[in-house]
Amino acid sequence: MNTLSLAWRNLLRNRRRSLMTLIAMILGLTAVLLFGGYIRDINYSLQTNFVTSTGHLQIQHKDYFRFGSGNPSAYGIQNYERVIAAVRKDPVIAPMLAVITPTLQFGAIAGNFAASVSRTVFINGTVVEDQNQMREWNDYGQRDLSSRHLSLSGTPPDTAVIGTGVARVLHLCAPLKVEDCAPEDSKKAVDGAALPDDISDLAMLGTTKNAVTKPDAGPRIEILAANARGAPNVAGVNVLAAEFQGVKEVDDIYIALHLSQAQKLVFGAAPPQATAIAIQLKHTAQIPEVRARLETLLTTELRGEPLAVLDYETLNPFYGQTLAMFAAIFGFISMLMGSIVLFTVSNTMSMAVVERTSEIGTLRAMGLRQSGIRAMFVSEGIVLGCFGAVLGIGIAAALAWVINSLGLTWVPPGRNEPVPLAVNLAGAHWMIIASAVGLVVVAALSAILPAARAARMTIVDALRHV
Repeated sequence: MNTLSLAWRNLLRNRRRSLMTLIAMILGLTAVLLFGGYIRDINYSLQTNFVTSTGHLQIQHKDYFRFGSGNPSAYGIQNYERVIAAVRKDPVIAPMLAVITPTLQFGAIAGNFAASVSRTVFINGTVVEDQNQMREWNDYGQRDLSSRHLSLSGTPPDTAVIGTGVARVLHLCAPLKVEDCAPEDSKKAVDGAALPDDISDLAMLGTTKNAVTKPDAGPRIEILAANARGAPNVAGVNVLAAEFQGVKEVDDIYIALHLSQAQKLVFGAAPPQATAIAIQLKHTAQIPEVRARLETLLTTELRGEPLAVLDYETLNPFYGQTLAMFAAIFGFISMLMGSIVLFTVSNTMSMAVVERTSEIGTLRAMGLRQSGIRAMFVSEGIVLGCFGAVLGIGIAAALAWVINSLGLTWVPPGRNEPVPLAVNLAGAHWMIIASAVGLVVVAALSAILPAARAARMTIVDALRHV
């Protein structure tokens, strides 16, 4: 206690220097905490984005993830309704289950024959109501700036939403109000040839008698795909809207359909299949337990089905890559701030040793041991570190509240809608504690070398110092 009291009085003797050192510590810790809170918010935002679109887990054919995107009939889930029913009634999974829904994805060719254009596309068939429910998941309280419901909500089965890149290639910019299109597109769409008879016949085969098309549903395109037997099948759909998908490569091939329409296009009158069963849980922390239970089901009740369980991190490698990048940046910033604090405190202690050489000699002459001299200077560093940690945490919390209150937004890579720019420090107890303890440790370590130099002084040399 005497050592700490002495350290405190010594710091007050040179208030200006102590204050500048303290400010450096506060700024360093504040920067680390704000950036760490920002990374936590990015983590929650990315996780929420993936979970609301692909779910926490997916059940797929065991080889679909590697080989199945080009052949949904060979790598699809034949008895997907049986699998869904088994998962829903499972007593372990049911309380943790939020949404379970089938999806069908496959490649095809989309054509606007009135404009004599076509291109390869990637079809995403979903149960719109289930997808809307999945988009309501917001376990981390993220401030959502986008619409919760899909554009396909409440539309007839023969309705599609396409990427803006698809709209440009198919010369649908004018009717869908897409920007950055060539001016001659509209003319081509009007002057082009009509739908060929053979394609028209195939399209008629795939049309349901009860299909209802709204007069203002938008322009019509044809989608050509290979059915389960390898024969061509065509479905005519009305394009409701063109929406940018965030990434050009995806935007240039993206088409969203109702699951029933997508299944009809691939399987026709044959029993429909799904390429994946998306499972959304109430909480992300439930993934290990649910995954273990699903793997048990696949070896017992669903034995014989060639299925596998994948989590959202495996399905979205971008997530792990992004977190690794930010973790590296956070580590670099932490090391940089630690180096600044180390240099600042070390310089302060070195100046104190020079100025207090005579005092050190006097204390040694009065019987204070070398260990006592070292403890005195290290204690000064610890006191500065403790005050810097407390004030840094408080200032970081205040700045985080200010930033979150400003309503700032940014558009991350791969998205077309803005997301909130926020600093999430709520619940980050381990990060805050580790940062504060790290600051105190760095401050103590930075005082060790000057303290050791002061302790090595001989009494005579110290007393002679002017």
